[in-house]
Amino acid sequence: MMVLDVIAAVLVLAGSVLALTAAIGVVRLPDTLARMHSATKPQVLGLILVLVGALIRLRGSHDAGMVTVSIIFTLITAPVVAHRVGRLAYQEQDMTEVLAVDQLVELTDEDQDVSRPGAAPPPGNPSPR
Repeated sequence: MMVLDVIAAVLVLAGSVLALTAAIGVVRLPDTLARMHSATKPQVLGLILVLVGALIRLRGSHDAGMVTVSIIFTLITAPVVAHRVGRLAYQEQDMTEVLAVDQLVELTDEDQDVSRPGAAPPPGNPSPR
């Protein structure tokens, strides 16, 4: 019993340290993509470690199911949110100086909005004459 409490405490402490480093990274890193990386990977891992530590501590309790659901929900939603933030940052900012390889340039050329002046019509639609 004492061993499980020590393991739970170590997991909570390690998760808290990871969450702290993620918060420091969000404040200190220079651009949106770097901040996004810092806000997702160590933050999610830190949260999962804290929740696993709580799960060990709550063994046999009815609350353990909710902690498990929280872990699953975090693992499902964090990559989706990071993807959307990255796409939004790419669309809103000029990333030519930040990115070494621009893999989205072909996609954004095809998805141009026809409501903008000078924009090409979407593929498959005839151009207005």
